[in-house]
Amino acid sequence: MKKFFKEFKEFALRGNVMDMAIGIIIGGAFSGIVTSLTDNFINPVLNVVTGQAVYTKTDVLGFAAAFVSSVINFIIMAFILFCLIKGVNKVMSIGKKKEEPAAPTTKVCPYCKSEIPLEATRCAHCTSELPE
Repeated sequence: MKKFFKEFKEFALRGNVMDMAIGIIIGGAFSGIVTSLTDNFINPVLNVVTGQAVYTKTDVLGFAAAFVSSVINFIIMAFILFCLIKGVNKVMSIGKKKEEPAAPTTKVCPYCKSEIPLEATRCAHCTSELPE
């Protein structure tokens, strides 16, 4: 049973699964912005242009407030998801070992300052003999 939960954790917290989940959630939140834009700006403008409705300043302010509210909701949702992913990444990095820096494979020629292999006895760029 312990192995099952370990495999599920690896699957659920794998990068592409988390990316897909975030994409779906952000897409849903963004659809609220598009719906609000349509309901609060495009439809009223079309109603005014076609003569089907006349809006007061209060109506216009209400439309603007509803749209701003949907944008703020989207920003809050994106911030919460950002914090959630930061937390998940922090938890996932707790058990990992830090990688040791790789041993250098090159050195710098003291004469021309070009990079050359460690085993070189002569610089390939300036042909100087290198001290041991």
